[in-house]
Amino acid sequence: MGGFARIGRLIARAPRLVVVLAVIGTLGLYALATVGVNGEGLFQRVSTGPPLVEGSDSWEVYEAFERTADESIGPPVASYVRGVDPEDPDVAVAIGEAAAEIAALDGVNAVLSPWGLVEGPEFDQHALPSTGELGSGADPAWDPLGEYLDTLVDQDGTGLLVQTIFGDLEGADPLPIHEEVVGLVEDAVDGLRSEYPDANVLSSSNPLVFDDFTVQLEEDLITGEMIALPAALIVMVFVFGGFLAAATPLTGAIASIAGGLAVLYGFSYLLDLDQSAVNVVTVLGIGLSIDYGLLIVSRFREELHRIGGDPREARAEAIEHTLATAGRTVFFSAVVVAASVGGMLLFPVEMMKGFGGAALGVVTTAMIASLTIVPAVAYLLAPRIAGPSLLSRVPCLRRVLAATSNVDREDGAFARLAGWGQRRPWLVVIAATALLLVLASPVMGLALRNSDIEALPVGNERRDYADAFAEGFPDLADPAIIVHVPDPDASVEVWAWLDPGLDSVDGVADVSHAYTIGDEQFVDVTIDADDPQGPEARDTVLALRALDAPFEFHVGGVAATQIDFVDAIREGALLAAGLVVIVAFVLLFLMTGSLLVPAKTLVINSLSLLASLGVVTWIFGEGHLEGTLGFTSTGGVETYVAVIIVAFGFGLAMDYEVFLLSRIKEYVDAGEDNDAAVRKGLQRSGRIITSAATVIVLVFLGFALGDLLMIKEVGVGLAVAVVLDASVVRLFLVPATMTLLGDWNWWAPGPLRRLHRRLSLQH
Repeated sequence: MGGFARIGRLIARAPRLVVVLAVIGTLGLYALATVGVNGEGLFQRVSTGPPLVEGSDSWEVYEAFERTADESIGPPVASYVRGVDPEDPDVAVAIGEAAAEIAALDGVNAVLSPWGLVEGPEFDQHALPSTGELGSGADPAWDPLGEYLDTLVDQDGTGLLVQTIFGDLEGADPLPIHEEVVGLVEDAVDGLRSEYPDANVLSSSNPLVFDDFTVQLEEDLITGEMIALPAALIVMVFVFGGFLAAATPLTGAIASIAGGLAVLYGFSYLLDLDQSAVNVVTVLGIGLSIDYGLLIVSRFREELHRIGGDPREARAEAIEHTLATAGRTVFFSAVVVAASVGGMLLFPVEMMKGFGGAALGVVTTAMIASLTIVPAVAYLLAPRIAGPSLLSRVPCLRRVLAATSNVDREDGAFARLAGWGQRRPWLVVIAATALLLVLASPVMGLALRNSDIEALPVGNERRDYADAFAEGFPDLADPAIIVHVPDPDASVEVWAWLDPGLDSVDGVADVSHAYTIGDEQFVDVTIDADDPQGPEARDTVLALRALDAPFEFHVGGVAATQIDFVDAIREGALLAAGLVVIVAFVLLFLMTGSLLVPAKTLVINSLSLLASLGVVTWIFGEGHLEGTLGFTSTGGVETYVAVIIVAFGFGLAMDYEVFLLSRIKEYVDAGEDNDAAVRKGLQRSGRIITSAATVIVLVFLGFALGDLLMIKEVGVGLAVAVVLDASVVRLFLVPATMTLLGDWNWWAPGPLRRLHRRLSLQH
């Protein structure tokens, strides 16, 4: 039976050793991921930031700011005190005392408030906002400083900003001192509540935002695992008829989580990993591990029943045959899924490369765990797995478990369902296709976005600060568009206001000011639109880029970043999709010996994925079910989330297709006619596909209950993809189309048939 049978024989010789090594390896990998080699674990090595494309216009602007950044200046903190009267002397005293305490902290350059500047130990006049060295919201020509301080009162006159500017923190983590600064401002506001009971403060800084993302990701990961794993166990109890058999696939999932996190940790030294990659790829690892574990354990139970007799005597042969059949299917499926997710490595975007590389590693980890740990545990538990469980003694559960966990029958509900579709295949094909097309229709209005702070849940302080700041201090907000001119001698100010120049472009509301930092020149551009990523903003960016200028210039900002990111995704998608299609087609041919089955599979899977994207667009892009799912729509779907849904969704669809086709092909090779093979193959694999889909949907929905928008979108999107694929596609559309094709399902030209016989991946 080949190499997979040999793996089964090796496991049968030393199952306890395999389990012990697996436990040691799992603990070691988990320690590596959480602690790291130098005390810096995975969550400390991931990052968050704009989805930049190296070499693009927006990347050039970002890099210019990075080059000109003064490394002796730490990230600033801003606190928005609301619900007070800035003209009240008591407010001035309270904020002034807090400012003095903050200014006394090590590393502080100065504290700014409407009442003046308080110098700190690292005071440097040139690092203050009024010089234009920090951010682009303040005009460098503003002098004296008092004119800038006047802008620190909000436009309603009911709030004020307290800005803390830092000097050189000498490599120290800025988060603790930022939290201390925030605490001092909050203490001052607490002292004002007797006079202003509604007074409150919102604070933000880059380190505080990053920490919020990190904490939220960890909480969402724990929430997802705490919901997903127990729910999966309950479903598998009914699949296998007992706790021990049900828990066996989870051993692979637990090992896969540890291995997947360790793989992510390794990739963090090779690629810039986005924080959300940890949760997204962990979800995939859990789902695949349970899928593969279900297939292995179910086939093992089937082999034990086929051999009969004492399970202790039969288990060696059963595990060998299980690995030779289901093990080969798991390996083949993992290769197809790896090709699907690994295609993201071809995108010219570092973020997508990180997702692709990490997902590739996690798929490999899930496969290895399913071919080693799960069979070893199943072998040791063979007598308990094969026999009736304690639950079967419960009267109300006995009949249910007998029906859901039966592995002996080649006829049953799934065979009858296939037979029903085979009697009216055209009706099934037309109805299923129409349903998928209707679900896919919202894709026509799909808007892609790259969210930043709005990805945090409503109620998060940093997100609330961003919303409140934009409303209270519109003149201090960062511009929607920034133009960068690398030539320090270029006449930027003349060009900016001439016709045709920046000020003449449709959609430009104001060219606020030009300024120079080091040898780099910048121009802030305000647009005549409320949405900085909307179509009007993107049109303005494209119009600015089309301008002629006597010198080199680059256009950046959130809309420009979105344009460059989407263009890079489109460019990479063609190459990645081409590779995935070729790999999937070749591997399906090697498995089935057919040219029509791979072609049909690719068409049906593509239609299913479009339907999934349509549902995600309807929910998150159009804002339906906001209250039910607990999110606020940003008016679109995260760009990289759409890519992940397509890549992961295609991989999972191929996963279930392999499960189904492998059993159908077994019956065809055994001499069954096409229609009978389809019915029996669906009966044998339908229970596993449905059970695996139920479990993986619970996994995805468990993570969708988290609060981060992108994780919620991924969880819901992949859950929808799996539901559609395991129901509409596998139970109806595939059997019906295979019935219509009949023996043509297995057609290939003579030379390819001979090639298939030599290279066949069948067991």
